[in-house]
Amino acid sequence: MSKLTGWWKNRSSAAKVELYTRWSFHFFTLLESCAVFFGLVPQGAGLVTGALLLPLCAQIALCGVVSSKALDWVLGRRERPVRLAAALLALTAALSVAVLVLRSFGAISHAGVAPTLAVNTVAFAAGSLTLVLTRVRHMLCVAPAAGTAAAAVALAVGRPAGEAAGYGVGVLLTCGLLVLACGFSAWLLKTVYELDRARELQAQLAVAEERLRFGRDLHDVMGRNLAVIALKSELAVQLARRERPEAVDQMIEVQRIARESQREVRDVVRGYREADLTVELEGARGVLSAAGMDCRVEVRAGRALRPEVQSALGWVVREATTNVLRHGDARSCVIRLTAPDSGALTLVVENDGAPEVPAGPPGSGLAGLRERLAALDGTLEAGPVGDGRFRLMARIPGGRPRGLEARA
Repeated sequence: MSKLTGWWKNRSSAAKVELYTRWSFHFFTLLESCAVFFGLVPQGAGLVTGALLLPLCAQIALCGVVSSKALDWVLGRRERPVRLAAALLALTAALSVAVLVLRSFGAISHAGVAPTLAVNTVAFAAGSLTLVLTRVRHMLCVAPAAGTAAAAVALAVGRPAGEAAGYGVGVLLTCGLLVLACGFSAWLLKTVYELDRARELQAQLAVAEERLRFGRDLHDVMGRNLAVIALKSELAVQLARRERPEAVDQMIEVQRIARESQREVRDVVRGYREADLTVELEGARGVLSAAGMDCRVEVRAGRALRPEVQSALGWVVREATTNVLRHGDARSCVIRLTAPDSGALTLVVENDGAPEVPAGPPGSGLAGLRERLAALDGTLEAGPVGDGRFRLMARIPGGRPRGLEARA
């Protein structure tokens, strides 16, 4: 039983809608075949029945082919079947005119045969041709145009005005119903596939965003810690060569930082880590002082900062400290946080060790900081400011931190 139903269950929602739509059009073909069959039965076996049967069957088959290929075109899988649609239009028009002419000359004796064949032939062809059209206003013109043409042909072959009007109204109503059904089915199928593709794209974007978040956080976490480990390891080597006992203390500190880095990386993987501004300020002071710099931290806060603001500023302090250690030979560094009761909040990190020529291409750290600050409507600026000094600045307006300034 599972094999019998697997062809349905294993399909996506869009594929199920497509299968349902296609079989609906196949059912339309079956309905037209039944209409032709029951329309010719009252006429009985004869020359007229034989002459109409073959072209009517060809027209029915062509309707099914045009509908199938038009659905493929709607879904962007093939070119628009313009030639097949033109052939269907020509064959349908020829059959409709032939039926009315035969009825006018008495070759079709039964009163109900001609209307049945003419109306159904035109209506089902109109439904298939609707799928080939690109604009809604063109679709809306199909039924009125078919009804008007049917009435005009009936009058032209000598049918009474009342009968001609009956042909026009019958074709108008039947075509209108099928045009509406076919046009809506095509629109629904296209919309379902677009929604399915949008859902897939949303999932891909979510994965890409998570990868960017992970890479950014991993860079922010490991950048400074690795720089500190390298610095302290180098210091320990120099002390060990001089047989100084302080080398042991430096390696113990390296071990502590390495363990802390392991914990922070695990937190980043879980997505739970948030930088603490107070901890980052004290850490920056300790790290830069240990590197032999004169580091001053100035905090002028007149209001409490929200957690998301502290986290964003904490990452700025960490990245700026990493850049000071990695990209320059600074002797002094100033970290200044200003958070007045009202107005913009600013953070400044500035150092005097900016190299004359940048060492390599810009990294991803500043781009990550700009993304964090953008979530708070903040901006970030970084670059040399003269006299060998480098500044990193971020701002957040009002109660929403928009300004941080860091000179490193």
